[in-house]
Amino acid sequence: MTHWKTLLTGLVMAALTACASNIHSSVNTDTLDSGAKWVLLPIANNTDTPQAGLSAEAMVEHQLRLRGIHTLERYPAALSRDSLFEPTERKVSEESKKWAKEQGMRFAVMGSVEEWRYKVGIDGEPAVGVSLIVVDLSTDRVVWSASGGKSGWSRQALSAVAQTLLTDIFASLRLSGAK
Repeated sequence: MTHWKTLLTGLVMAALTACASNIHSSVNTDTLDSGAKWVLLPIANNTDTPQAGLSAEAMVEHQLRLRGIHTLERYPAALSRDSLFEPTERKVSEESKKWAKEQGMRFAVMGSVEEWRYKVGIDGEPAVGVSLIVVDLSTDRVVWSASGGKSGWSRQALSAVAQTLLTDIFASLRLSGAK
């Protein structure tokens, strides 16, 4: 009887882990100064979900502040083009980087959302995919980049899955003076 319980438990665990997935990779070349002037630039929305980039920006801002970046500023709203009818373009990214340099910012966080939806089907699992970079504006060099994707359970909120993914992604961002 114990053998059957063990086998059944193993099958249930395998089925449960198959329902949620998490893929994450990052490149971190430097330890970055958390006390420098940081700016959050537009996160491009490469999905069919309206304003997914803006939702990701709010969560990324929280993660950066949580990691000890208290001098974080956001780009002017006039530079955002994340809407249902006019997708964000590369031009917006360049305009916002130019603005950040003019403001004397040191590090810029930017990126894109590749997936931000509930999957089609009976369970409707939430699925999120993002790519982020940190650019040293004094040299225009990418000093950190990360990309990840995560799907959750059918009863999980999309925002909860996104927050978990971003927490995992930002764990690889090495900061001096951060907690």
